Amino acid sequence: MQYRQLRYFVKIVEAGSFSRAASTIHVAQPALSQQVAELEEEMGIKLLHRTPRGVQSTPAGEILFEKASSILRRLDELPGLLKSSAGNITGTVSVGIVASLAEILIGPIVEHIKSAFPNVMLKCMDGDSETLSARVLAHKLDLAVIFEHEFVPAFLRLPIFIQRLYLVGKPLPGKARSSISIKDIGSLPLVLPGDNIERRRLIDGAFAALNIAPNVIAEADNLSSELAAVRTGIGHTILNIGEFPKAGFETFAKPLVIEPPITMTCSIISSGDSTLTNAGNAARSSIASIISSFIQDGKRPGASLIKH
Repeated sequence: MQYRQLRYFVKIVEAGSFSRAASTIHVAQPALSQQVAELEEEMGIKLLHRTPRGVQSTPAGEILFEKASSILRRLDELPGLLKSSAGNITGTVSVGIVASLAEILIGPIVEHIKSAFPNVMLKCMDGDSETLSARVLAHKLDLAVIFEHEFVPAFLRLPIFIQRLYLVGKPLPGKARSSISIKDIGSLPLVLPGDNIERRRLIDGAFAALNIAPNVIAEADNLSSELAAVRTGIGHTILNIGEFPKAGFETFAKPLVIEPPITMTCSIISSGDSTLTNAGNAARSSIASIISSFIQDGKRPGASLIKH
């Protein structure tokens, strides 16, 4: 088994076809096919299914893809590790930030790390906590800033703050209020994430503890869809967001804090089965510091720092 074969195989799986992979890595398609054929012969097992629409990994191919991705990633990190050992923090760090924090955090994080560690290259993405967690587990992200309720032991984590959840939507009839009970929310139509999302499981658990069934009229796959549905006025949602300073949702009322409290923990996670590089550790410390300052300045309603 050769490094080149693993690299080609991973690129083909990521691209979903030989032709797209050939275009991406500038290698002739017949050469890619030959390398994969040799790899399958050496392994003694089929790794890819060829279909009219492209390629699909076999169960064995899925295992090889996961392990090969991790191996290649570590090989790519070697130059940075060697340079870091000489006291020069350098390398690439991939960071995911949960969507509800990404808009306010990515800019300050990139700015700080570029200033403090000019030889560190950040690769940033946003998404929901479940997607980011899965990418950390698959070694496709070094770090992720997520919200969680149940602490999965597969991660190394640095908890930063506890966040209360809010009812978000159009103004409720009657006199103005600053909070709302779970019981009162039970009578409102709700737009919530699917039941595979941890925030939804947390919400369902809070209602179940009071023997109340939430009135869920629609489910959304992502935060933007969730907010877009709520903006129409068909219902409310429950979010770990206490204000919308830049979101442009002028028709939303001021979010109402929920009583009794429903909370999630914001943590920086990394994979429990690999060690962060010096660049990764520097990025994690910087991100933790920036988030902590943000909370201390009172810029996150319903958030309280965790003391370490």
